[in-house]
Amino acid sequence: MTADPEIRISLLRPEDHSAWLPLWRGYQSFYEVDISPEVSAVTWLRLLDPDEPVAGALAWKGPAAVGLVHHIRHRSCWTTGDYCYLQDLFVAPELRRLGIGRKLIAHVYAEAARQGCSRVYWLTHENNATAMRLYDRVAERSGFVQYRKSL
Repeated sequence: MTADPEIRISLLRPEDHSAWLPLWRGYQSFYEVDISPEVSAVTWLRLLDPDEPVAGALAWKGPAAVGLVHHIRHRSCWTTGDYCYLQDLFVAPELRRLGIGRKLIAHVYAEAARQGCSRVYWLTHENNATAMRLYDRVAERSGFVQYRKSL
C-alpha cells in the first residue's frame, strides 16, 4: 500500500492538545483501557518536555489529526546506543490501511536514528492481526514474550 502523500507527520506542539486528545482516547478505547485524566495530563506534559525521554507526533490529513505515535528512549545493557520503545501507535479507524501507520513508524525510525539509538521495538496485542500484517513488513518479530506485574 502506498502512503497518502497528503499525510504529513509533525512533532507534538502545545497547541495540538485538542487534536491529540481524541486520538489518545481512541487508542485507549481500542485497547479497552481507561487512563485517568490526571495521568493523561501528565503524559501530555512529558511528551512536550524536551528534558523527558518521551516524545510524540501526529499524522495530519489537511487540518485534521488522524494518527498519533509516542516513543520512549532508554538505555540498554546490550548496546552502547539507546533503544527506542514505540509505545503507542493509533490511526483513526476510518483512515486505516492508507499507509498512515507506516508513516508514523517511519517517523519514529528517523527520530531514533537521529538520536543515535541502536534499536526501535514495540509490542502489540496478539489479537491485533491487522496491525501485525503491517508490522511484519516493516520490522522483524523478536520471539520474546512479555511478562509483567503491576505495582
